[in-house]
Parts: sequence; C-alpha cells; structure tokens
Amino acid sequence: MKIAFIGLGNMGAPMALNLAQAGHQVTGFDTAARSDGLTLADSAAAAASDADVVITMLPNGQILRTVADQVIPAMKPGAVLCDCSTVDVDSARAVAQQAQAAGLAALDAPVSGGIGGAQAGTLTFMVGGPDDAFATVQPLFDIMGQKAVHCGDAGAGQAAKICNNMILGVTMIATCEAFALADKLGLDRQKMFDVVSTSSGYSWSMNAYCPAPGVGPKSPADNDYKPGFAAELMLKDLNLSQAAASSAGADTPMGALAQQLYHQFVEHEDGRGRDFSAMLPRFAGKNR
Repeated sequence: MKIAFIGLGNMGAPMALNLAQAGHQVTGFDTAARSDGLTLADSAAAAASDADVVITMLPNGQILRTVADQVIPAMKPGAVLCDCSTVDVDSARAVAQQAQAAGLAALDAPVSGGIGGAQAGTLTFMVGGPDDAFATVQPLFDIMGQKAVHCGDAGAGQAAKICNNMILGVTMIATCEAFALADKLGLDRQKMFDVVSTSSGYSWSMNAYCPAPGVGPKSPADNDYKPGFAAELMLKDLNLSQAAASSAGADTPMGALAQQLYHQFVEHEDGRGRDFSAMLPRFAGKNR
C-alpha cells in the first residue's frame, strides 16, 4: 500500500518506520525535515498525491485544518485521510466533512500508548469514521498498534481519547496524592504499592505507570521523570476535555480540577518537559 505520513515527530516517525519495515511504500513529510530512514517529499501535498492512505500526526486542530487544506486537493479519488493526532472534536468533524465533499474518506484515530508504544507498535487506536474507511486502514493499525476500536462516526475517536485521558489525568493526581499522604503517615512506598495494586485502589496509574521510583514496573519515575508522556501534553488533553465538556454542557468538576493542577504544574512550577507522573514529587514536596 502507498502511504503518506505527515508529521514525523516523536510519535509519527516510529509509526511511519514500522509501516515501512512491514513492506509498505511510505513517503513522509515534516516541516523539520527529519527522515529516520524514510523517503521524504518536498511538501505535504506532494507526499499525499499518489497515496492510498494519508496519515497525519500533528500538534493541534488548527495545524490539522491547515494540513487538510493542503493534502485533500492533492489526494486521489477514493483515498483515505487518517488523522492520528489528538485534537478537538470540532476540528476532526470539520476535516471529515471537507474530505467527504472532495470524494474522500476520513478517519479520526488518536492513539494511546506514548512514544514507547509508537516504537514497539503497541498503540491503541480510537477511531471515528465510515466502516469502509476503517476496513481499509485496519491492516495499518495492526502494524502500528495492538488494538483499534471503531468508536462510531466522525469525531467519535477524538471523543473517546479525550474521555480516556481525562480519567488518566484525574487518577494520576489521586495516585500521587495518595503516595504523598502515605509518606507523611510513615507508610513504606513498596508496602503501599503491594496493598493498593491488588485491592480496590487498583488503576493503570498505579499498576502500570507507578509514579514512585523503584516501585512497580519500570516507569518514567525510574528515569528522573523524563517523558514518557509529558506534563504539557496531559495539560493539552485536559484543556480539550474541558472545552468539549463546555460545548456539550457536561459537568466534569474532577476534570476541571485536574486541568487547574496541571496548568499550575506546567506553567508556574517545574512541570514543563517532565513526565506527567512528576506530580508525585510536586505533592511530596509540599507541606500539606
């Protein structure tokens, strides 16, 4: 299959490389002009012109809309535009409508799994869009990830990602607060993990991504909180969740509080460039 991959950053580059190593013809484009062993085009439109599937992995909805304006007119009839960025639902739906008007199919397919998952090909894709477009791209999802869930029509993938990461942001804060409280109560962190990881406090934040160094499976906490999943990216996702909640008239007080705490951590403390689980030393260092 001929694939164009637009956006070869920390996530996009290994995803594109996995597709190329699986035997697909991949042409990439990125404004930073990094190749990572891939064939590069001079522009996004040039990369997309002969592709069966155009995959984008971009920073935000405005950039997605700009790239869509460039690639949709260049794409051949029947091709699929598959956006794997995490963006606002409105942008995902607008791009899908733009593609449909041009005789193309579009999917919004944000991912979960971080840089490690992109490198290992173990991402989870949350996908919105038509059934036939999902069937076309399914073999590519199988290469780049371990699971792809077709969540519904255009925008449903972004909705699922936003809800998922709001849960993640809230549970990581609760996990970090609990460890900080355990410290002040004199409870050994390993004993804390042994209890909570096998009882009702069980969560992904505790069991798979424990924020306490030397406890549980290896995580960014064991590497001085180097991302991983950067705190500013968690803030971006929480901003998206609260914008969606406002638009939908949903009451999400825990999501709103998590957004406020990550904003404080990233913008006014030492959180920028650190893993989002670095909330633990942030809480542990406070007199509470």
